[in-house]
Amino acid sequence: ATKWKRMALKTFGCQVGQGICTDMKAVRKDYFLDHDHSAYVDQWDWEKAITAEQRNLDFLTDTVRRIWKVIKGAEQFAEDLFPQLRDPRYPSLPEELTFIHAEEILEMYPDLPRKQRETRLVQEYPAVFIYGIGWPLADGYPHELRAADYDDWVSETTAADGRSMHGLNGDILVWNPVTRRRHELSSMGVRVSKESLLQQLELSGQMHLVEQPYHQAILNDRIPLSIGGGIGQSRVFMLLLRKAHLGEVSVTVWPQELKDICAERNIHVLA
Repeated sequence: ATKWKRMALKTFGCQVGQGICTDMKAVRKDYFLDHDHSAYVDQWDWEKAITAEQRNLDFLTDTVRRIWKVIKGAEQFAEDLFPQLRDPRYPSLPEELTFIHAEEILEMYPDLPRKQRETRLVQEYPAVFIYGIGWPLADGYPHELRAADYDDWVSETTAADGRSMHGLNGDILVWNPVTRRRHELSSMGVRVSKESLLQQLELSGQMHLVEQPYHQAILNDRIPLSIGGGIGQSRVFMLLLRKAHLGEVSVTVWPQELKDICAERNIHVLA
């Protein structure tokens, strides 16, 4: 559903530094539903052509900071329009993100499963970017599964303390003071090169995919190297407007039981 963006860079003749931004709407008919997951998915999807030299952690970090600056600006704009959003119960987002590797998070909270590790982390650091999602950690499991042919989670990088880490991708997560839970806003990363594609396919036992047209396009340099990601539209609206449920900012199909539960709690789900 998303790999087409890298192919589109070639179709549209995008040069290095050029890219596409899409207002993506999709339906995931079998998706699980909760306070921040819906069968209707809306994202700002983007992809940009880059050079081989830009496939590094510094370039990724700079790109993430640019996106965060836009999100912070949107929050400021909303608060200027609706001053009542400035409520001490719901602090504004921090000016800067905290950048941390998934491998470091496991070291911090070795006895907690992934989502609980993230929840603990954003309670301490209310806005974070987690590097290296997909790489197998010290416990033998990745922080979260990632496709082997999309983001690069295998390339070696270096943590702030000089240790060897992995991954040129990650997620923006924040603490949501309304729901009092972790809140994911964006997933993004430097896309696989021919070398990292083969490594990731081998690690995940999917070498049979190499003959697919998309994979052949990467292996034979027929599509550009790129960086890209998606920003959840309704997730951002929900956070900035201090809402407790995705259904308060997005129209989709919800079970009647969910509507009843929300109504009991004075949460107005759009129908």
